[in-house]
Amino acid sequence: METPASPPPSSKPGKSNDEARGPRFREIPLRLMVPNLITVLAICAGLTGIRLAFEGRYELAVAMVLLAAFLDGIDGRVARLLKATSSFGVQMDSLADIINFGVAPALVSYAFLLDQAHSMGWIACLLYAIAAGLRLARFNVMAERQVKAPWQSEFFVGVPAPMGAMLVLLPVYLGFLGVAPSPVFVYASVAYTLLIGYLLVSRLPVWSGKAGRIRRDLMLPVLLVAVLYVALLMSYTWEVLSVTVVAYLCILPFSARAWHRRYGTITIEDESANV
Repeated sequence: METPASPPPSSKPGKSNDEARGPRFREIPLRLMVPNLITVLAICAGLTGIRLAFEGRYELAVAMVLLAAFLDGIDGRVARLLKATSSFGVQMDSLADIINFGVAPALVSYAFLLDQAHSMGWIACLLYAIAAGLRLARFNVMAERQVKAPWQSEFFVGVPAPMGAMLVLLPVYLGFLGVAPSPVFVYASVAYTLLIGYLLVSRLPVWSGKAGRIRRDLMLPVLLVAVLYVALLMSYTWEVLSVTVVAYLCILPFSARAWHRRYGTITIEDESANV
């Protein structure tokens, strides 16, 4: 009876056959790929929104940008839920943020309206995209700190980039509602884009809602209001988005006032001196 052939000896003395073949790739659990897949889909949605905007399909373009913002907002939560957080995912999410919250909304706004302001419109888009990148860099630096300021669980420094993407598209929403692209509206939109870019990089305390609490007896009414909002958003998309943006901008002064009442003795400049 023939015996099975013995494996060939290692090419180098003192080393096993596995070591001789070279390094082996470590297997990765499938659950670790889910958050990264969501991030990739968010990037695809943001870039597709840019393409649709330059093809003149503006409503679909805005929908894709908002979808990208939604996917980018849930990938971190999915990662924590699946216990699949990783340094690779954090870096990839940061790169996706600059596309979805900075580049995509700026280019959609430019293709729809701001190009009529020529160089001024392009400069406004550039400044907004750069402001979004600076805002995200500052957020990442502050998030990596081991010791956090007491207010950081309740307030952002400046308007968060995802909300900035939603805010900067307000002229586009109004255009969908029939506002004519007159020179006054176009140049007012340029100034508005610059304003949103400034709010992103400002030191304005913005309530985050992370530490908010809801009384148990108010839970069902709040759920009903949320369902009503989603239903109205599906039926009257551009009207609801316009009202949401205006309401958010009106809340910002009250957010800053609430911060000063609670943490007025601490300055954000001191807490973020190294940012």
